[in-house]
Amino acid sequence: MRRFVVISGCSGGGKSALLEELRRRGHAVVEEPGRRVVKEELGGDGSALPWVDAETFARRILDMALADREKARALQGWVFFDRGLIDAAAALKHATGEPAVTEFGAAHRFHPRVFLAPPWPEIYETDGERRHDFSAATDEYLRLLDTYVRLGYETTILPKITVTVRAEFVLDNLGASDTNPASPPS
Repeated sequence: MRRFVVISGCSGGGKSALLEELRRRGHAVVEEPGRRVVKEELGGDGSALPWVDAETFARRILDMALADREKARALQGWVFFDRGLIDAAAALKHATGEPAVTEFGAAHRFHPRVFLAPPWPEIYETDGERRHDFSAATDEYLRLLDTYVRLGYETTILPKITVTVRAEFVLDNLGASDTNPASPPS
């Protein structure tokens, strides 16, 4: 769907702040599946965590991303995904070698332009949900960049600028007006 826009890239690269700014401007935002699964697991038995069982974690985020995409159909206007289906399929491929990326990438298209947050060491932080180091985050970024390019998406690297200007950059690149979030292309 052309109105479904993916914001992907490096962990700790400023995606969440950007998406919060887009939400503040009236756009629909779908939260990152990986973070939601980690929160659920830390509140429960904690077995489907990327640092405990990467395959089970990847399958959980893939299922959640599919459900998110289906629910997003009911939303109006631009819908910005914090990571999502392609990232989840790439995580499954990384964990298991399964070629899920090709299958899901062909069956579930997003807006042809994907925005990628590059590695940004000055703002990168670990936390209770993000335990991998900057090197692992950079490796993930490179895998995702390669994945989106191979799937035929136009990748736009987000500049390292303030969150307000980053949001304007995204909307300008989409030809979007943040004063009328309900009217993107169909």
